[in-house]
Amino acid sequence: MTQETVLRDEINLTKEEKEVVYKTLNREPTIPEAAMLEVMNSEHCSYKSSRPVLPKLPTEGPRVICGPGEDAGVVDIGDGLALVFKLESHNHPSALDPFNGAATGIGGIIRDILCMGARPIGLLDSFRLGDLSDPHTKWLLKWVTKGVGDYGNCVGISNAGGDIEFDPSFQINCLINVGCFGVMRKDDLALSRATTPGDKLILLGGSTGRDGIGGASFASKNITEDSESDRGAVQIGDPYMKKLIIEATLEAIKAGVVEGLKDLGAAGVTCSISETADAGGTGTEIQLEKIRIREDDMEPWEILVSESQERMFFVVKPDNVKKISKIFDKYELPYEILGEVTDTGKCVVKYRDQTIVDLPAHLLTKPPAADRKATYPKYLNKLNQKWLPKEPKDNELNDICRKIMASDNMISREWVYRQYDTEVGLHSVVKSGQADAGVFRLSEFGTKKGIAVTFDGNSNQCYLDPYNGGAGIMMEACSNVAAVGAEPIAMTDCLNFGNPEHPQVFWTFEKVVEGLADAAKALGVPCVGGNVSFYNHDEVRDVAVKPSPVIFVAGLLDDVEKAVNNSFKSPEEFIILIGDTNTEIGGSEYTKVIHSSDDGQVPKVDFANAKNVLKKVVKAVNEGLVTSSHDISKGGLFVALTEMAMAGNLGFKVGLKRIPADTQRSDIKLFSETHGRFLMTAKQEDMDKLISIFAEDEIPASYIGSVTKEKKLIIENDENQVIVELSIEDIKHVWDTRMEEEMEGKK
Repeated sequence: MTQETVLRDEINLTKEEKEVVYKTLNREPTIPEAAMLEVMNSEHCSYKSSRPVLPKLPTEGPRVICGPGEDAGVVDIGDGLALVFKLESHNHPSALDPFNGAATGIGGIIRDILCMGARPIGLLDSFRLGDLSDPHTKWLLKWVTKGVGDYGNCVGISNAGGDIEFDPSFQINCLINVGCFGVMRKDDLALSRATTPGDKLILLGGSTGRDGIGGASFASKNITEDSESDRGAVQIGDPYMKKLIIEATLEAIKAGVVEGLKDLGAAGVTCSISETADAGGTGTEIQLEKIRIREDDMEPWEILVSESQERMFFVVKPDNVKKISKIFDKYELPYEILGEVTDTGKCVVKYRDQTIVDLPAHLLTKPPAADRKATYPKYLNKLNQKWLPKEPKDNELNDICRKIMASDNMISREWVYRQYDTEVGLHSVVKSGQADAGVFRLSEFGTKKGIAVTFDGNSNQCYLDPYNGGAGIMMEACSNVAAVGAEPIAMTDCLNFGNPEHPQVFWTFEKVVEGLADAAKALGVPCVGGNVSFYNHDEVRDVAVKPSPVIFVAGLLDDVEKAVNNSFKSPEEFIILIGDTNTEIGGSEYTKVIHSSDDGQVPKVDFANAKNVLKKVVKAVNEGLVTSSHDISKGGLFVALTEMAMAGNLGFKVGLKRIPADTQRSDIKLFSETHGRFLMTAKQEDMDKLISIFAEDEIPASYIGSVTKEKKLIIENDENQVIVELSIEDIKHVWDTRMEEEMEGKK
């Protein structure tokens, strides 16, 4: 080779990684090879820390078509259709440039769905930010919301919902996770592989620039005082080109001219030529100068690792090149034939008649795993799981209820989701803020079935008890889709943690994954993909984010018209509480907001009965016995009741005496966050049938009160004395307006 080589002590790899490279090559790598190896060995691309742990998650099931390993998970939903969905992080870019970081996160996740052959129809997002009153938090929230909204709205994909948490640990390292889902005919499935030597490799879409160079490497290190210099690693999106790419790609798939397909995300061209080759058991060879560049002085290594947006990589048979070219020309999209598939097992890159890269594909795609140490975190020794706060006096509960409803993590998120288009595509049946999950119809695909989708996470509970916290968010996400009447069928995750080289951080990671895995197995919900984001650690303050897994669960409705939302419908309807209430307030809004405490028992999932409870909830909804449904989660019973009342602009009167619980304390009954509980409303004539569904399996279904025309929230204690009496207007004013006042500078 005539290309300049890299000295052994200059290549940015660990000692073990260097040994593998030099043993395999038996020579010094060239500069372009070193750049490719560095980015593919990064945490973001290689999963070298998490790879030994992730196999604990269940990945098989009767509906699974494609599980982990492809760009997105694919599950069978019947009628010849498949659901494709994925969750991804864009944390570090959003911390530096929140608008472009969030926007290109949306752009990337859309490509993940598209490259499996599906039309993207819905988006979700999850934000983790510092205290809402902090100016930096407001700046981040303003621009990540605009980034998600502007990109999604311009492409024309509806927003289905999301999740936001505020906590000081996210002050600098905000977490921005985004998801997308799409539907396709199973026969249209496209895979990210190149299987036949001689097939052509085509790059479609935007030109390549220096934006996004080193993005994967940037995402694999801590935030420091020097991170501002990495702003160039943040990509710049073009949603209007993305819309054309979607249509052109889907038309090419329908025409039967696509043999393999991959989006250009992390590591850019490097990832595409290596992963398609390794997956197909082949090799690839490209001519680098054929790639259109925006900056004339770009070095070959920069072109290879650039993460410029709006690019797709196609594998096409030689006889179909003209056909696919006509499709691309129809949409006036630029493209280049870069090279072809080979039988060498190598990734070869030529530049101006010189070979600058000659690497085995597996060397790029299968770097060695990291051997991380895990130790029990010292901070957990300071927690008292048996702690209970002093029981409040009855006359204190009104103020406690007001404070919880006005807290950062309880107030309305309407300021955020009203900036998103929830109508485009005419798929949405239940929209953001109307229920525990978004519900989409699939009538354009010739079926009455529907899809329910939700995001969920609880960083506080995962911080205090990683195992039970992880299991809990799995249960909560599945409860969200069950509450609208959908059967949970599959999940994907995004696991956000601090520095994995810190043994205490890695211990929390292992325990969260174990909790997720055990809950997923108990619920029969396989994991079909995911994402791990490490190094969310602010070195300036020496603060790591709390363990923050986010779960995307998809559910299936046989008849989308039977879906219910969470708003009270009419006075005199009965309110039914499903499940037992336990003294589980660790990590709850009650202990955090009212008592500023991290003590107490974090809720535990009842693995033996969890799946059956969800089945019965789905059955009750689908038999038309339920007029509204809401799972009980953050804030406990009081918050769930109040949200249903505000949504329906009606009041309620309930009695705590009828609640099955392991305590008589009113505050525990009101604010415990025990999993597997639901609130349902029913007409009088349906009460007996509804309760009998749960009685079949001895699941508590207790009549606790009624919906009232009078717009008051009235709660009686075990002695039938009124302990909470609030008007809806009293609660709703602050709940509904506080975020807007904070964000618009009215406070």
